[in-house]
Amino acid sequence: MSEGQNPQIEFPCDYPIKVIGDHSEDFALTVTRVVQQFDPAFDPATLTAQPSRNGRFISVRVTLRATGEEQLQNLFAALKATGQVHMVV
Repeated sequence: MSEGQNPQIEFPCDYPIKVIGDHSEDFALTVTRVVQQFDPAFDPATLTAQPSRNGRFISVRVTLRATGEEQLQNLFAALKATGQVHMVV
């Protein structure tokens, strides 16, 4: 692999993401609903949530079944469109 290239992902695969947003009661539910639109088999019981030290933000980790780059791009856009998500990594 030459310098500056991203590693190639072989689809389909289990793909972990971390979603960071404002801490709220329904943040994990919002993330779950969006992820299930793109991976109907996603199990919400596998979601983990961690509040920030000051409690203002929350990070949610999920692993979904990724089928392609387009699916991931659309998922990231849908998460950000909720208005609750600050970052997806």
